Amino acid sequence: MILAFSISVAGIGTLGEHAAANSPEDAATGSVARAVAAAYDVVRASGLPHRLSSMFTEIEGDWDEVMGVLKRCVDAVEPYGARISITMKADIRPAKSDGQLDAKIDRVHDLLDGRTQ
Repeated sequence: MILAFSISVAGIGTLGEHAAANSPEDAATGSVARAVAAAYDVVRASGLPHRLSSMFTEIEGDWDEVMGVLKRCVDAVEPYGARISITMKADIRPAKSDGQLDAKIDRVHDLLDGRTQ
């Protein structure tokens, strides 16, 4: 399974006002960079294939592994806000093996490069 998810925090958490942003100035623009970094640390430590983008984090593994990582991400960002919101999209293909995180992109590049008809 591949899970694309985004975690956002709102309100003031136990770490205090502006804790989720890099600075009070960033907080004024809605930045939650520190909270995102805390969640992404969990993803990196999981050892599962993953990718970070400007809007989502993608992670690949079996259901229990991926959902366990997501739960730990929520735990990691909890101190940054009074409310946590998760947006996620899952691609569950039991017949496919691991490696789809890159393989799906490679197939598109192969088509664009004319290597596949």
